[in-house]
Amino acid sequence: MSVVEQARRARDAAEALAVATRTVKDAALVAMADALVARTPEILAANATDLAAGREAGLTAAVLDRLALDAGRVAGIADALRQMAALPDPVGEVVRGSTLPNGLELRQVRVPFGVVGIIYEARPNVTVDAAGICLKSGNAALLRGSSSAAHSNAALVAVLRDAVAAAGLPADAVQLLDATSRDSVKELMRARGLVDVLIPRGGASLIRTVVEESTVPVIETGVGNCHVYVDAAADLAKAVAITLNAKTQRLSTCNTAESLLVHAGIADAFLPAVLTAFADAGVTVHGSPEVAAYSDAVVPATEEDFATEYLSADISVAVVDSLDAAVAHIRRYGTGHTEAIVTDSQAAAREFVARVDAAAVMVNASTRFTDGGEFGFGAEIGISTQKLHARGPMGLPELTSTKYVVTGDGHLR
Repeated sequence: MSVVEQARRARDAAEALAVATRTVKDAALVAMADALVARTPEILAANATDLAAGREAGLTAAVLDRLALDAGRVAGIADALRQMAALPDPVGEVVRGSTLPNGLELRQVRVPFGVVGIIYEARPNVTVDAAGICLKSGNAALLRGSSSAAHSNAALVAVLRDAVAAAGLPADAVQLLDATSRDSVKELMRARGLVDVLIPRGGASLIRTVVEESTVPVIETGVGNCHVYVDAAADLAKAVAITLNAKTQRLSTCNTAESLLVHAGIADAFLPAVLTAFADAGVTVHGSPEVAAYSDAVVPATEEDFATEYLSADISVAVVDSLDAAVAHIRRYGTGHTEAIVTDSQAAAREFVARVDAAAVMVNASTRFTDGGEFGFGAEIGISTQKLHARGPMGLPELTSTKYVVTGDGHLR
């Protein structure tokens, strides 16, 4: 089936979803969750096929980690759907309203986009998260995953479609595009008028391609070259713990810290401790000359290192002379995703928050908290690093647009 035909089917499904009650949509989400758990063995069998092919193809450990499913991960994905069912329905929410001087009643209400296309890389969990968040927000989902997860995604979507149909909604609310042909991506990006919005989720190359070549409106989710800045007024034990968590809690995510900046005033006290912690955790430090002076294990950092989203057990580290220098470094190399400061100085924290341009800024907290689930939004569709429509973790409200409803009583202009 062509992408155009799938998009047309999605538009028909979106028409039904737009008027579905919250009760019906929530029942479908719970049915999807129950079906995932019940059919876990077939999902894991499909995932094992993808993993075997990925190892043979030489995929990196980080990519294989993102690709891998087990019973616990499937259960976690299902739980995210149940949590989503418990969240308020954004559709129909009144954003603002008033009675105009002429007596007209004006309301701005949330409505679904319609058909949402998602292009993403080897993360089978995104298949379920995207389908669920689109359904809850009244949108039909066209999913185009990577070929490396083709079997996993096919198994997941088969389960989801059966559950959606059993709940009384159109199965075409969730559709998977062909991952074996690049033509499906090109067709999806050109399906303006059939697809309302396109969301790329993956590496820098994928996102850049979609943004530059799509005729469908795009919400850009960004690369995460995230920094932790340890200020002169930082609690050192807290700083070590936050830095280590931000880097090592999970290596392959976009909110993982990739760079550490240390104020020169506390370098002597802090760097030996954090370098030891990194060594114990198996993290390779790519450091400036000032950092290398503290350990022979430090690899000399290049310009490229400071601009790299590693997604691996690597981190770039530099010493800075001031908060000004830290902000300048972040402005030069950061990607506008998440930046963190560790400090006991309220003045420093306020200045950092005001001056750093990012979707999320953490004060005395790990960068790993930039996440729809951690923010209480339920599963997210991605983390937007653009400034139009949505910024940061994109939960249910961010998957809606608005319309104005004007009610009169024979009013004429």
